[in-house]
Amino acid sequence: MIKNTNFLIASGVILIICRSLYYPYPNNKMIDERSTFMSFPISDRDGYNMLAIVGSFFFIFAMILLVKGISKYHFRTVILVLISYALLPLGLVSVYQETLASGISAISYDGEGTCDFESVSKDELNGECHLLITNHSGEPVTFDIEFLDSNIPYEDHRRTSLMNEGGPYRIPVEANREKMVEVKELLDLSDLPYHVDGGGSMNVHFKISDGEGKRIL
Repeated sequence: MIKNTNFLIASGVILIICRSLYYPYPNNKMIDERSTFMSFPISDRDGYNMLAIVGSFFFIFAMILLVKGISKYHFRTVILVLISYALLPLGLVSVYQETLASGISAISYDGEGTCDFESVSKDELNGECHLLITNHSGEPVTFDIEFLDSNIPYEDHRRTSLMNEGGPYRIPVEANREKMVEVKELLDLSDLPYHVDGGGSMNVHFKISDGEGKRIL
């Protein structure tokens, strides 16, 4: 089955390098993406990402080397490698958080949180966010949370980050527990020259910190 060992080794090394460029831990590096290719954020709110574009070409080159390095089962091997490339990092992160991680390193988020805003008056909004957060460690974890604006094309005003006007928010999560965190606040936006009058955001992202470290989820 092996046709060229050097091609296979080179393919594996290049794939490891490509995967490490945008490894999904400790920070979510895809929150600003607008177009992607195999975990590479080809473009984001700042335009095209040259590192991701170069990484994509190296990824394709690695797959060509993989095919040239084996004599048969090309299709099945490529599919298996693609699945492993996408899922193996998530599995490794999960194992690490369940065994060795502590503090905010043990916190995970399903990425499907929502925030909704309802107008109360000209300069006041009711803000309400729901976030499903899991503490994988055997100790309770408490952290501060800072909301980040989602990547919405052609929208240049603040939305989710308006929740920070009512902060800071300190969130406790008990040991080995999945918790639906609810943040509700009456937001005074009189100091902001322009803001939304209502609406909502899906797939909310945020930053957590505990005084020693920070993570973007």
